[in-house]
Amino acid sequence: MSRWPHLIAILLAGAWGALIAVGHASGYLPFVDRLDAGLVDLLTIARGVKAPPASVTIVEIDDALASRVGSYPLPRHELARLIEAVARLRPRVIAVDILLLDKGAEDSDAELARALAESPAVIAGAAVFPQSHQSIDLGDGNDWSAPLPRAEHFLVPQKIFSDQAQVGIVNLDKDRTGTPRTAPMLFRSKERFLISFPLLAASLASEPDTTTGETRTAAAPHMLPAIGEAELPIVFYGPRRTIPSIAGGDLLASKVDAAAIAGKIVVVGATVAASGDVFTTPFDPDLPGVEVIATVTAQLVSGDIMRRDRAVRIMDGALTIALPMMIVALLAWRRSIAGLLLVALLLVAWIAATGLAFSSGVLLKAALPASGAAAPALLFGVFQLWSGRSQAQYFASRSRLLQQFQSPNVQEWLTRDPDFLSKPVRQDAAVIFIDLSGFTGFSETVEAGDVRQLLKDYHALLDQEVTALRGTIVSFQGDGAMILFGLPAPAADDASRAVECAVRLCLATDRWIGALPASLEARLGFKVGAQFGTIVASRLGGGSYQHITATGDTVNVASRLMEVAAGGGAQLAVGDELFKAAGPDNALTRGGELSGPRDSRIRGRAASVTTWFWASRGP
Repeated sequence: MSRWPHLIAILLAGAWGALIAVGHASGYLPFVDRLDAGLVDLLTIARGVKAPPASVTIVEIDDALASRVGSYPLPRHELARLIEAVARLRPRVIAVDILLLDKGAEDSDAELARALAESPAVIAGAAVFPQSHQSIDLGDGNDWSAPLPRAEHFLVPQKIFSDQAQVGIVNLDKDRTGTPRTAPMLFRSKERFLISFPLLAASLASEPDTTTGETRTAAAPHMLPAIGEAELPIVFYGPRRTIPSIAGGDLLASKVDAAAIAGKIVVVGATVAASGDVFTTPFDPDLPGVEVIATVTAQLVSGDIMRRDRAVRIMDGALTIALPMMIVALLAWRRSIAGLLLVALLLVAWIAATGLAFSSGVLLKAALPASGAAAPALLFGVFQLWSGRSQAQYFASRSRLLQQFQSPNVQEWLTRDPDFLSKPVRQDAAVIFIDLSGFTGFSETVEAGDVRQLLKDYHALLDQEVTALRGTIVSFQGDGAMILFGLPAPAADDASRAVECAVRLCLATDRWIGALPASLEARLGFKVGAQFGTIVASRLGGGSYQHITATGDTVNVASRLMEVAAGGGAQLAVGDELFKAAGPDNALTRGGELSGPRDSRIRGRAASVTTWFWASRGP
């Protein structure tokens, strides 16, 4: 058989890879960057927490300080006190991640300006863009290898402050999930250029000391590569407070060791919950913006910069051409088992090489070669399925079977909105957990078929009660379930419907257990926990399978309240937040034995939870 068709297919695969590489370099394939961001997150998590350089410290304006002062944002004179306290401990640079845009009281502004003048300081400005992403080439002979973000205008601090400190731009480039991916090093508008906040702080820190003439950081030799790329890839060290952090209140109370600040870049910023300045990262769903800024600053200062220069981009392009050609060549090898094994080995080697490069400080676009190889590999796969119709039928039957494992409600939402929860959403919701007691021991003594039928009947009962009140069973967890009221969008009566559902589940489960044979009835019980508050709703899973779930403190508390209910001799334990949100005339007050509120200790949680207990009055 002629090998020309195979040779042509290999060349076409290479041409397709080249088209993908050129399209990505020209900015036409943003989905590649989104895929790559997920892979970078996986590599970051696999790498684990990394010790940050000791040259950067954060001073937090936290909830405790805001509460003590009595307001947030802090009054200018209070902010001045905080900066003066930092300056007394002789930092290398004070970087104030706060926008001082408005004019305050004259004496307070003057006090803050004097505080900023005590040490080399950087204060925050912001770039305002006409749309979410817009960048252009300089076009003026500057040797930049990437376009600069072009701002419509800049928001800069009051002149009284900018006369005492340099102004750096704090904008970061985020992806669709809200995770900061890169930090532009320079910004431009029609009128001027401004340097990024972290780069300016690192640059000031690298200047010779006025007394010794020596630099105190490693920033100087590492900044030109970062600027040359116009933006710095952000790779996080770890979760919140991985970078050394000091509470502002402790600093004002002189409870801080001077060594924690002396000679360091001190980034002052807000971590109060009301600031809203938080970002999703691979380690933490709510990392304060000041820690992201400190992360970028630390990378610049230490030279811990992921390499993404012209040579790396050329390597990406070469791999994007070579990988599809090699995969097609192997798949065309008479469809032999050896060929398929070599394809698998090639993919494993490529993934391992990407991870090794990452750990060595080289940021390859792992998703780019994958995007180049996907279409050729898919076409060959389709051809092989077409040539083996029985295989196609097999895979189709497996696909139909797997569809049965998605919640009907979730399927309906995804049909209406395919992007539903494609990025995490924070919202208020009611969460219910229910679990049978004694079922595990019972199942060990009963035939597997009987256990399956019993669970099937019980799950059907739960589904009936939850669906009647427009709730959603997020997952069946063996002999229990997790239920949400608040998806796909919050409703005003979520809490009241959740309380009614919890009561009805207790009554229905009680009747169901009572209808079982006496030998089973005596061995089974149940417990229910419910709470209301903020959750993070999202999709979890990989590219081949995802499911809807919710996380957060509200979910954890609701789960633990089942234990509280059992320990309190009740069928149902309800958090006070849910009880209040449901209103005074809720299902708990209309029947049954209600007691509370009582403070309950929750396993794994320092603070207690105010709890109401409920049990049915029986037949």
